[in-house]
Amino acid sequence: MQPRQTPDPIWIVYDGECPFCSAYVRMVRLREAVGTVALIDARTDHPAVREAKSLGLDLDEGMALKMAGEWLHGDAVMTRLAMLSSRSNTLNRLHAWVFQNPARARLLYPWLRAGRNAVLRLLGRRKITELA
Repeated sequence: MQPRQTPDPIWIVYDGECPFCSAYVRMVRLREAVGTVALIDARTDHPAVREAKSLGLDLDEGMALKMAGEWLHGDAVMTRLAMLSSRSNTLNRLHAWVFQNPARARLLYPWLRAGRNAVLRLLGRRKITELA
């Protein structure tokens, strides 16, 4: 099966200083499933970061995804990524099963975000909105 190529890259904006976020975006293996994917650190001055912020997306409250001109945020990103990621290994299959259900994603996402915030505090890292 050939990967589906999109005319525009898919943008995933995530916290590059969060060890969980960084591991997650590497784990989902989207490139195999959908083609070109740009992983963008929310702590940079990338055009995708500026666009997401201009739309009012709080990148401390969740990842953002732009695909086919549409922006998603937080648990909606997890659901979309679960539907698009490859099922090439057990971890990806588990991720797909858990997060492809929007209700489950909405229920679990606040706990994941709280864990991320706690780890960032323990590591002494500032929130994205606190950066100059």
